Amino acid sequence: MALKLYNTLSRKKEEFKPIKENQVSFYHCGPTVHWTQHIGNLRGMFCADIVVKTLRYLRYKVDHVRNYTDVGHLTSDQDEGEDKIEKIARQEKEDPRVIAQKYIKIFEQDTQELNLAEPNQKPLATQSIKEMIDMIQVLIDKNYAYQTDLAIYFNVSKAKNYEQLSGQKPEDKLQDAGKGEVSDPNKKNPADFALWFFKTDKHKNALQTWESPWGQGFPGWHIECSVMSKKYLGETIDIHMGGIEHIPVHHTNEIAQSESANGVKFVNYWLHNEHLTVDNKKMAKSEGTSYSLEEIKEKNFNPLALRYLFLQAHYRSKQNFTWDLMEAAQKGFNNLINQVKELGDKLGQINQDYQNKFIKKISDDFKTPQALALTQELLKSSLTKEDKLATLLDFDQILGLGLDPSTLLRASKIEIPQEIQLLIQKREQARRDNDYQGADEIRKKIEDKNYQVEDTEAGPKVSPKY
Repeated sequence: MALKLYNTLSRKKEEFKPIKENQVSFYHCGPTVHWTQHIGNLRGMFCADIVVKTLRYLRYKVDHVRNYTDVGHLTSDQDEGEDKIEKIARQEKEDPRVIAQKYIKIFEQDTQELNLAEPNQKPLATQSIKEMIDMIQVLIDKNYAYQTDLAIYFNVSKAKNYEQLSGQKPEDKLQDAGKGEVSDPNKKNPADFALWFFKTDKHKNALQTWESPWGQGFPGWHIECSVMSKKYLGETIDIHMGGIEHIPVHHTNEIAQSESANGVKFVNYWLHNEHLTVDNKKMAKSEGTSYSLEEIKEKNFNPLALRYLFLQAHYRSKQNFTWDLMEAAQKGFNNLINQVKELGDKLGQINQDYQNKFIKKISDDFKTPQALALTQELLKSSLTKEDKLATLLDFDQILGLGLDPSTLLRASKIEIPQEIQLLIQKREQARRDNDYQGADEIRKKIEDKNYQVEDTEAGPKVSPKY
């Protein structure tokens, strides 16, 4: 069954044909590690994970590279503002490298808890400065780049089909670029983007700089991904993925500089995931809606319940997040887990008909909502428990919900926080004293902390509310 995916470059669904038979080179734009990634960023990582897991399920050998941007990403994608990591480094009075490692550690813990597959390579931008300098020199030599007192820029008027990915007309692109702040009057075109910033003017106090043939400085954000994808995957790669916000600037610029420098097509298939909103609005720090995975866990939601929620929307569709939807996802996840537990731990045979249905759905541009819905159809079927379990575990290679019976057994051993245990003891004392109003008030405190109490003959039984 052919894998079909929506290629942003052609704006249509295409049958996937890799450069090398049964092998896939896959580059995914990773995070700029200057803060704790919010669940919107993590949804982007989840979407890439579905692609990787699907390809591997379909027996492709996937070389997956996901980078870390630890220098050069300014507060505006249009080459204006301050380096994001250095801004935080100054606020926290730390070395930028310490900041990067701090947030990489948090990010990797989050990806592990969401059951995301580890990439084959996780390069830091600062590990490829030499190769960036080499590619910039090639662009200068080929007359695609030019130097001013402040930076080295790529001349977008020299690029072929510069607007192909974004679909913008050249004049509209130039007009949009000219609307923002332009701090270098010597740029030839407003849309020209920086390949290398010099340690001067607004960047005279830059904390991370390197020697280059043109002067001390640091790379622009866009050149980093072009270089890292070439270094680890080659000049032409099968799939490049990122959020839709990267289409008009970052990915458009990657194509321009890569194809100009290398003289060959950069990427065959471009995939882009849509955004996660909160209450149908943009996720924003200023609004207090930039939720982290830690905040999800603090409300006693399982990280895999968040994955379950993510599975309910197609990667190219916007998905809305609310706490009510999160609660519904946790209940749906719990229901699935309980159904799987009832199947026992003996494996039968993978049912071919259900497997074919699953492959048909997931091979059609990664339709996770339909693939997830198939689990309930399977559980309600007349198959034996053993065959249901074997088939579900086959699905879970992509769904990633940790449905293996041995995993579920470990996860069921929940430790009740001491704070809750103390409230339980106080409630029991109130009941012994016939203070039923006080006991009810304590029960409410327990429930407000997302735990529930069931009174049994053997004593109170406490469990997470969801």
